[in-house]
Amino acid sequence: MEVNPLHSDPWRPTNLCIDRQVAAGRAMSSAVPPQPVPPLDQTLREYLRALEPLLPPDEFQHTQNKVLKFGQSGGLGPRLQDGLLRRARTSNNWLSDWWVQHAYLESRQPLPVHSNPAISLPQRDHCDWRGQLLFASKLIAAVLDFRAKVNTGQLPVEYMRGEPLCTQLFPLLFSSCRIPGPKHDYISHHALSRRSPTHITVVRNYQFFQLEVYNSDGSRMTESQIHGQLLRIRAASWKTDKEPMGLLTSEHRRTWGQAYKRLLRDKVNKDSVRAIEQGLFTLCLDSPVMRISDEKYASRMAAQVLHGGGTFSNSGNRWFDKTLQFIVGEDGSWGLLYEQATAEGPPIATLLDHVLDYCQKPDPKRSPLVPLPMPRKLYFLIDKDIKRDIEHAKQNLDILINDLDVNVFNFRRFGKDLPKQHGLSPNAFIQVALQLSYYRVHGEVCPACDMVSLRMFRGGRTEFIRSPTRQTLDFIQAFDDPALSREAKLQLFREAVDVYSALTDRALRGQGLDRHLLGLKLQAIEEGLSIPKVFMDTAYGLATHWRLRTGQVPSNTDSVMCFGPLVPDGYAVCYNPQADHVHFSVTAFNCCEETDAETLARSLKHTLGQLQELLQPPSATAAA
Repeated sequence: MEVNPLHSDPWRPTNLCIDRQVAAGRAMSSAVPPQPVPPLDQTLREYLRALEPLLPPDEFQHTQNKVLKFGQSGGLGPRLQDGLLRRARTSNNWLSDWWVQHAYLESRQPLPVHSNPAISLPQRDHCDWRGQLLFASKLIAAVLDFRAKVNTGQLPVEYMRGEPLCTQLFPLLFSSCRIPGPKHDYISHHALSRRSPTHITVVRNYQFFQLEVYNSDGSRMTESQIHGQLLRIRAASWKTDKEPMGLLTSEHRRTWGQAYKRLLRDKVNKDSVRAIEQGLFTLCLDSPVMRISDEKYASRMAAQVLHGGGTFSNSGNRWFDKTLQFIVGEDGSWGLLYEQATAEGPPIATLLDHVLDYCQKPDPKRSPLVPLPMPRKLYFLIDKDIKRDIEHAKQNLDILINDLDVNVFNFRRFGKDLPKQHGLSPNAFIQVALQLSYYRVHGEVCPACDMVSLRMFRGGRTEFIRSPTRQTLDFIQAFDDPALSREAKLQLFREAVDVYSALTDRALRGQGLDRHLLGLKLQAIEEGLSIPKVFMDTAYGLATHWRLRTGQVPSNTDSVMCFGPLVPDGYAVCYNPQADHVHFSVTAFNCCEETDAETLARSLKHTLGQLQELLQPPSATAAA
């Protein structure tokens, strides 16, 4: 069964706390209200405010005239707004399908680096293949336990501000896969089919295996059963003349779509590909990587999860189209790589929290004394055309990987407790710090996007928070002015943080501007109209050229998310604030001479330290 379900956005959990309570998850989904369509005049007003710090006065006036004309009574804007309101009355969510189709499935860029987020998790204490397989067995059992709770409606319902959050995505995490196409991709989803798959795929040494993880009576396999099967897979995967078939999924989507058609002409290949696509999830057993300094270890491990390290490392151990890929290394490194057209950050966070909790417990089940079938190796018949496709994929992926600079660091001077002690939002604090850090490196502010979850609404995904604001620009321009007093700078800083917090609150209530603007544009296309001039304006292109792709990724553990920039001359910055420290990842492309991940990271560390001194002057700290 192949369907196109509701899809999702990248992982950007909100900076607000999420409470979990045990309840019937499926029943609670119906209690979640529909996502509202914001008022047109409000969105256009906020759009102009967002443009103000980015445009010179004459360009701003030119754009303002276009925006006012678009929104005037009887004009095109109100007509499109009426169309969105009609759509909202007749759909599960007026935006989500459009957003996923536009942002993901129609994108032709490769999935690694450009799209799939990676989560690098705290290193385990094993240091060889034996420990790798023991932990991988526990990991598989933990994910199967989570799936059982999803299927039986026993997953704790999450609440934000006392309101239940939408749970529609959880069943879609399993047995789903992105399928390449010439003009756009689609999602193949099998978990809700009449015969739900009972296997996962395991890849080691570039070779794929189908591993059944349920017994004949429908019970889940125990950890010891799974461990025995992984030992058999390891013994069967020493072949040295293998071809890294998974590399094909790293290609430009149109290129991979053409290769996909060629690959599936053969029945053996088609059966193997279908087994991967239909599997509950994929486990990647990575080979050892070259040892490096402790200082660079975190960056290397994040990169390994993100793209596999290159064609001479573990990149062939991936199927980038697969929704869930758990990566386990021999040195204790591990993480999760997910395809974001189907998976979204908050459900992924819930899954990982469950896995981490489960891994603290001993295996409670005894293994039944029954023989298990040998895991099935997935074979591929490779002709000269497919061989050529693989060679091209190797070259292109190595170019992409070598072009990406990954810098992961742990800022230890303070964590989220510091801004909280001063009545400031930790996320807004860091967002203003990022703009100041960028300004110090490049001499200007830039369009930046941060995302909050819209799971308070049925089928909701995410919304952008745009920065900088005028208040942020005022603070940035004043901060390095020696003529201004500390008190004046502190006041400007508080105003910038508070305004950003207000934007966050508005977005959480479904009153953000970015997705509404996109909806108006797509509604025009839906009605067969020309794209409105307001969206063809230079200012619109400038304001959506996201030079800072950012995301707060709060977690109960010292994990860090990593992904590539959205534009060639941009950065991507993820952060996980803990009580007394903050984990950061910064990425940039080496091909752009203007950007450098290490330089921005250094500027960010320096800026955060100065903001700490702004809140807590050294003299005041000493007096205390």
